Amino acid sequence: MKIGLDIMGGDFAPRATVLGAIAAFKALDKHQKLVLIGDKDQAFPVLEEQNFNPDHFEFVHTTETIGMGEHPTKAITQKPGASIPLGFKLLKEGKIDSFSSAGNTGAMLVGAMFSIKTIPGVIRPAISTVVPKLKKGYGIMLDVGANADCKPDTLLQFGILGSLFAENILGIQNPKVGLINIGEEEEKGNLLMLATHPMMKDTNMFNFIGNIEGRDLFDEKADVIVCDGFTGNVMLKLAETFYVLTKKKGFEDEFFARFNYEQYGGSPILGVNAPVIIGHGISSPEAIKNMILLSRSMITTKLIEKITSAFK
Repeated sequence: MKIGLDIMGGDFAPRATVLGAIAAFKALDKHQKLVLIGDKDQAFPVLEEQNFNPDHFEFVHTTETIGMGEHPTKAITQKPGASIPLGFKLLKEGKIDSFSSAGNTGAMLVGAMFSIKTIPGVIRPAISTVVPKLKKGYGIMLDVGANADCKPDTLLQFGILGSLFAENILGIQNPKVGLINIGEEEEKGNLLMLATHPMMKDTNMFNFIGNIEGRDLFDEKADVIVCDGFTGNVMLKLAETFYVLTKKKGFEDEFFARFNYEQYGGSPILGVNAPVIIGHGISSPEAIKNMILLSRSMITTKLIEKITSAFK
């Protein structure tokens, strides 16, 4: 197994990414190898400082990067030697089994769709995020930013993608899928939700439990929360502030501690032909470590193969 990591992506790269890789190495098995993509000359001083043998990693050297503010499509096409396009080239060629980066989100999404492409039958890939549940564990919400505008059949597919992730990665049997709406009743919602609800109700591809509201996000009502990327991104950014606010107010709480992005590492792009994870721009070493371990879980559970099979 070869897990690819862009060590140049993120606000605190390459220091945070290299420290995260060191932490992840300690949790990986012997047959699981980390492939670091980026500037060796910047990475080696961090390894030396930590008395860590660089031979534990494979390196693919490049000094070129894609900045956070660069136009994703232009950057991907005009900078083929940058760490993100290079990572996707390796992924496409089968030289790595997964690829993660805390760099430019748009470049990661464009890179995935241009190189490894979407799984046949998938209309649009989705960016997903885990959602802490009040009693215990996590659910998954998608889309949280890849598709601001969606069609009913796209949302239906998000239900399939999210259900497979919840079952294989989160270990939830027969996960409950809910559609975010402004009311529980079938006749509620905008035109998109009114058209999506009957499609989900009639499907046998997942366990649809009906409409859910924003107040149901953190309870046990649904394990998979389906919404368009505009709505999902607003809810995600709001939820991310909960942990920050508890810290600012000076109190500790187990539930709100699970909103700390570091614990789950990154957001998988579901619906593409290989495991791809987008990390938070402010990713710490702990977040990078957990992003790598999530990559491993997606590989070992053969999630991509199971999604491919579901869409045949």
